Amino acid sequence: MPKITYIEFGGASHEVDVATGLTVMEGAIDNNIPGIEAECGGACSCATCHVYVDPAWTSVTGTAEHLEQDMLECAMDLQDSSRLSCQIEVSDELDGLVVRLPELQI
Repeated sequence: MPKITYIEFGGASHEVDVATGLTVMEGAIDNNIPGIEAECGGACSCATCHVYVDPAWTSVTGTAEHLEQDMLECAMDLQDSSRLSCQIEVSDELDGLVVRLPELQI
């Protein structure tokens, strides 16, 4: 299983195993990672699973598609590396992925 590291806004780090085929959001929820609210349950209809993908991983995770871009406009403190974690599917290529959580989820 790929290991994903979630880093909270305050700096606390959580490295967890996430099964391939799940999303980065589902991995956070399944492992009780604080800071991912996921109010819509992964339907890409809110921005409460907003993360910052570590720059070393942006080429592997890809870019946001149109619907995700629209939802990201609702998030606070957008950065070039902003993604909705419900839209990043975990694969073996993401072993070692690092995502940082924003201060607030809106």
